[in-house]
Amino acid sequence: MLTLALVLTAALNVNAQLLYKISGNGLEKPSYIIGTYHLAPVSFTDSIPGLKEALNAAEQEYGELDMSDMMSAENTQKMQAAMMLPEGQTLDKLLTAEQMTRLNAMMKSLMGMDMTNPMIAQQLGKMTPKALTLQMSLLMYLKKNPNFNPLQSFDSYFQEVMAGAGKPVKGFETVDFQVDVLLRGTPMERQVENLMCMVDNQEWQEMMVDRIVSAFFSQDMKTIEVAFDEKLNNSCDDTPEERDRLIYSRNANWLKVMPQIMSEKSTFFAVGAGHLVGEKGVLAGLKKAGYTVEGVK
Repeated sequence: MLTLALVLTAALNVNAQLLYKISGNGLEKPSYIIGTYHLAPVSFTDSIPGLKEALNAAEQEYGELDMSDMMSAENTQKMQAAMMLPEGQTLDKLLTAEQMTRLNAMMKSLMGMDMTNPMIAQQLGKMTPKALTLQMSLLMYLKKNPNFNPLQSFDSYFQEVMAGAGKPVKGFETVDFQVDVLLRGTPMERQVENLMCMVDNQEWQEMMVDRIVSAFFSQDMKTIEVAFDEKLNNSCDDTPEERDRLIYSRNANWLKVMPQIMSEKSTFFAVGAGHLVGEKGVLAGLKKAGYTVEGVK
């Protein structure tokens, strides 16, 4: 999950596009796919041309995950457990004193408090470095956007609309899969390195997120692609293996099942915009498979 600064542009790029129609290659009915930004406000759906018509035409919805499944008590407990360090372990035992000083400085700037506060240490000091990185990302976003409502998810919107119309809602992945890939798939040493990369490059990260978010609200997929590929040219950059695990291998898994899904029912797919772009993106994969992919106007 990226931090989000709601930077709106005055006008849309002439090639702007988040929503695409998938047709041809033997499909009796077209399907649709949209690139999402997980913390975008639901109100932005009003700015996407053809969205309501696509939702009405589709017979089912597929997201990265069935959001209602994620909210079950059992799966909530799984996610919470995956975000915590083993019993008896704390962040101050993983980080050096100098690293804790740098982390505390960032927390102080975001929250006005840090790990020297016993309550904060009790709540956040037992998180894995990966989970704390996500938490700090969210706090950076909330500091810029205090009116954001986390209960109104952009991704959930599409599922709620379809479910409200009595249409099936499904997910490409299970909660167990996402927990393993997104929370447990990174070695602890690398989690610490990534956390400190956020701490030491906060301004750069916020600048890059501003660019990505501006591109998203401009519906400019090319700029999103360029921004996702920006590098610091040091160990903070994701490795090819990390990019493959988080993005490309998941794209490939989805592309394997999409033909069967679309042949059975006209489907509305909603996945993160980063999964759509690039040579290994879902849009390119659909075209290589023989489908016609065109922006909805």
